[in-house]
Amino acid sequence: MRGNQPVVHRVTAAVHCNMPINPRTVEAQVQGGLMMGLGTTLPGAQITLKDGVVQQANWNDYRLATHADLPPQIAVHIVPSADPPTGIGETAVPPIAPALANAVAALTGKRHRSLPFTA
Repeated sequence: MRGNQPVVHRVTAAVHCNMPINPRTVEAQVQGGLMMGLGTTLPGAQITLKDGVVQQANWNDYRLATHADLPPQIAVHIVPSADPPTGIGETAVPPIAPALANAVAALTGKRHRSLPFTA
């Protein structure tokens, strides 16, 4: 923990995308998805509405994750496969916020049930 904020030190992801044509591209795609997914947990990453209008007009009104927000260790494991190639997409985005919420709950006993996480 850093002060009262949990710190992510390591993320491990495993993906099955059939036969990867370029494993480094798959790894980069997963890392980008992890960054995007972790970004949804950061304070300031909420999208708010007022009278049915989105209040964040541009990127300066929305908190984006940067490399400084990423853990120093990210391991991506590609499941070996001889199945015909298909692609990878953004498969790393959905599971990372719940995984982080579970880790925070195990560490602090506090369960986060909405995004972004708040103190």
